[in-house]
Amino acid sequence: MNELLAARRLDHLIWTLIAVIAAVVLMAPLLSDFSIAWRSFAVPLSAAVVLITLSAFYSRWRKDARLASGLAATAQVIVFAAVGAPISYIAAAANLPLLDSTFDAIDHAFGLNWRALLEFMNEVPDVFAVLRTVYLSLTLQMTAAVLCLAFSGRLVALRSYTLAFIFAALATIALSVIMPAAGAWPHYGITAAESPNVYPTVSTSWPVFYGLRDGSFRSLVAVGSEGIITFPSLHAALAVVLIAALWPIPVLRWLVLALNALMLVATPIDGSHYFIDIFAGMAIAAVALASARAAARAALPRSVHPRAALAAPKHTSAALAEASYRRGRKFREASGSE
Repeated sequence: MNELLAARRLDHLIWTLIAVIAAVVLMAPLLSDFSIAWRSFAVPLSAAVVLITLSAFYSRWRKDARLASGLAATAQVIVFAAVGAPISYIAAAANLPLLDSTFDAIDHAFGLNWRALLEFMNEVPDVFAVLRTVYLSLTLQMTAAVLCLAFSGRLVALRSYTLAFIFAALATIALSVIMPAAGAWPHYGITAAESPNVYPTVSTSWPVFYGLRDGSFRSLVAVGSEGIITFPSLHAALAVVLIAALWPIPVLRWLVLALNALMLVATPIDGSHYFIDIFAGMAIAAVALASARAAARAALPRSVHPRAALAAPKHTSAALAEASYRRGRKFREASGSE
């Protein structure tokens, strides 16, 4: 019961953050020349309404804390992604000087050669194909993480994971304002003809990025938005967040670790990132995780040990299972089946 109270407190924090971000998006057309592509928000918002309604049903009537939490957290991730992408567009429109040369120089100072990695990938296109599949798995992994944490009874850890995602995304967006970069591919001016076997997924984002900077693109989009942030790498940050969130689940930890280690390898080429972007993203993840866990500890009543709630709350899972059994037994007794 105490952990459920903490979960509700954290839900309130998460929805408050999302509401503030949504308010910024709504204010943008009033304070700038941006416009909102309302139709692109229809699907995520409709899905969120359905999920929130179902979560309320399983919270208040047919009580199932794990299912209710999974539904609510999925809605939170969907809505945040929908309003977070436009914020990154607004950030890019600040149009501060690009720092690609600086990031490239930092890589070389550490002996890291982006072009050498690209040449290697062109020599082993089958390896690149595998890495691309992993790179594109981020959305699926994030959804799966919500379900795994919810149905294993880690209700506070689930909120901590969602907060870490939000904190990491907001931090990368904030830093992208003052430290913008176009990415390694545009910086080196490499064309598809020069790289016959490898071309990045993010190539579709370049016209949007440059359009945001020169003012020719001013549409705030949810579904269909492009990932335009180079420094720090949000992919790298979320790879670390996923590893940390699912590490307490023994059956998943090594699979998630291997999968996201490959994602980190894939990110420089398929994400058009400098190596320093990856390291910065990992550092952002560490701060986001620490902040999210601090928020979770603050939400917990003193009677609940934070490690038990955030890592492997077997007692919570058992209590939920026992409660479910008791409800089922009462129903059978009432219907005369026992």
